[in-house]
Amino acid sequence: MTETTTIRNRSSSAQLRAPMLDKWRIIIWAAFALALIVAPQVFRSGLALTMLSQMGYLIIICLSYNILLGQGGMLSFGHAVYVGLGAFIAIHVLNRVGDGAFFVPVTLIPLIGGVAGAFFAALFGYVTTKKAGTTFAMITLGIGELVASMALMFPEFFGGEGGISTNRVVGEPFLGITFGPSIEVYYLIAAYCFTCTALMYAFTRTPLGRMLNAVRDNPERVEFIGYNTQRVRYFSFIISGFFAGIGGGLMILHFEIITAMDSLNAVRSGTYLLFTFLGGATLFFGPIIGAVLMVLAMILLSELTQAWMLYLGLVFLFMVMYAPGGVASIIMLNVRVLRLGRFAPLVQPYLLAIVTGVAAFAGFATLVEMVYHLQMNAIMSTQLDFMGLTLDVANARHWMMVLGWLLVTGTAFEWMRRRFVRVWHRQQELIEHDLQHMREGASA
Repeated sequence: MTETTTIRNRSSSAQLRAPMLDKWRIIIWAAFALALIVAPQVFRSGLALTMLSQMGYLIIICLSYNILLGQGGMLSFGHAVYVGLGAFIAIHVLNRVGDGAFFVPVTLIPLIGGVAGAFFAALFGYVTTKKAGTTFAMITLGIGELVASMALMFPEFFGGEGGISTNRVVGEPFLGITFGPSIEVYYLIAAYCFTCTALMYAFTRTPLGRMLNAVRDNPERVEFIGYNTQRVRYFSFIISGFFAGIGGGLMILHFEIITAMDSLNAVRSGTYLLFTFLGGATLFFGPIIGAVLMVLAMILLSELTQAWMLYLGLVFLFMVMYAPGGVASIIMLNVRVLRLGRFAPLVQPYLLAIVTGVAAFAGFATLVEMVYHLQMNAIMSTQLDFMGLTLDVANARHWMMVLGWLLVTGTAFEWMRRRFVRVWHRQQELIEHDLQHMREGASA
């Protein structure tokens, strides 16, 4: 009688949680759609619109890469191949439409890129997915370099070093939409972004998506119960290539030009890997954060400093060391603490760690900028204007001031960080204790 009551209580609590989860999912997706619609009305400058458009198609590309890395555990160094080849096929089709050879609506050009990406993923993936782990990564790197080198061998298709340009304004306007203005292209990208994001999220809930997770976690057990792990990886690889190609098709509509040097090389594949990891490959929304960070780093940060790649490399290093789950995992850990009512003791340590961390980073950044200025620009002038300060890289006193500031603030940050870690671990212990009590109460 007691066991029957316990089972009923558990089933009723699960039924109560399910509508609540569905409610939160609806709210999150509605907020995502609203953000895509409202964003260009809030950020009205031309630069902001360009950045928003790039964020849109990069979200698709990073999520498509996460099908391989996060959901399938497949570390690929050649994802740019499917983005780039999809983009090249799409731009050739668009140019043929412009020449009057046939008609395809501009709105369907990204789908052509997606079909091309899926085709090449099916072609190359048949070879690459026969292996897993490090071997898979090396094969993808080899294929990526092979395709990149072919770009110079076939200039008729790849356009040589100058690439291929196009004009997205083709055919008769539909309801006055010509896709000439950037705002119209943005909303097309936003529509594809929302739709593709929803489809890739739905893929994670399909039997194939679940089996891909199983192949990532324990391929031997999957083989033991009768599934072909290579086939699971292969089909998922094709799906990833399809969405990557859509991202490439949207990219050529935005820029109206593509070059093999910028779209097919290993550096571009490494960029997708880097920012997908920074955003958080273990959670679905992590690559969305990674795509936003990619645009901010490659446009804003690169304009602010010549040392932007140094900062980016250090961020990647510290994320690997202290937060391998990426930004998304940090967010979810704090949401868990907040939901269970244990966040209040963390407020003060958080604020002190942030303040001292910002102060220490300001000192470190000043030192880096002085070194860069000394090496690259000191011939023209020894004066450096940085963060409202005028520093002379030829003055030893200025170097001592910056080093002293970095030493003091760095020591303070380290002390605050250790204090925060102690408080954080204490709250995690209390949370585990609370969860244990809840489980005991539910089983009683």
